[in-house]
Amino acid sequence: MAGKTVTRADLCEAVHQQVNLSRSESASLVELVLQEITDCLERGETVKLSSFGLFVVREKGQRIGRNPKTGKEVPISARRVMVFKPSATLKQRINSPTKGKVPMASLGVAPMPGTSASTR
Repeated sequence: MAGKTVTRADLCEAVHQQVNLSRSESASLVELVLQEITDCLERGETVKLSSFGLFVVREKGQRIGRNPKTGKEVPISARRVMVFKPSATLKQRINSPTKGKVPMASLGVAPMPGTSASTR
C-alpha cells in the first residue's frame, strides 16, 4: 500500500516541469513556501491551504505517563504539537477509485495561468 516518498527535490522538479522556472528558481520557490509555512507554525498560527488542508499547532498540557517497559509513572512535560487536518477535497481525491486522478476542474480548482488542464 505504501507508495513513493516525495522529497523536496521531487517537489522542486515538479515545479520546474509545471511552471517552467529554472531548477534553481524552482528550488528557491519550494524552500520559500516551506519556510513561510514553518515560520507561521512556529508563531502558533494556523496554516490553511484551500483544497489541501489545515496545519494547526496545539498546546498539550503536562500529564503523567507510564514507561511501558518498567510500568513506572513518569511526568510528560507540556509541549506544542502540530496537527494536519485534510480538506474534504483532498479526502475525496485520496479515496477516489482513480487514486488522485480526479480532474481539478471537477473540484472547482482552476488551472494555473500558463498551464493547460491536460497537464494536470
